[in-house]
Amino acid sequence: MKKEELLKDLGERIREIRKDKGITQLQLAHSIGKDQQSIQRLEAGNINPSYIYLQEIADGLSITLLELLQSPAKT
Repeated sequence: MKKEELLKDLGERIREIRKDKGITQLQLAHSIGKDQQSIQRLEAGNINPSYIYLQEIADGLSITLLELLQSPAKT
């Protein structure tokens, strides 16, 4: 899988979790000290986030980093 595809998949996973929790991009951004545009770029797969950034996202979503990185079960 190409880097671009992996980043897009990660962004979609973050968006899905965020929406399932009823959190807006702005709310997530504020909870972790970022701006809304940073979350938008992350969810679009336009940035390659650092380990620390991913941990902050997981904390902002009240999940573990492992939960963030796991692919959802396909049914």
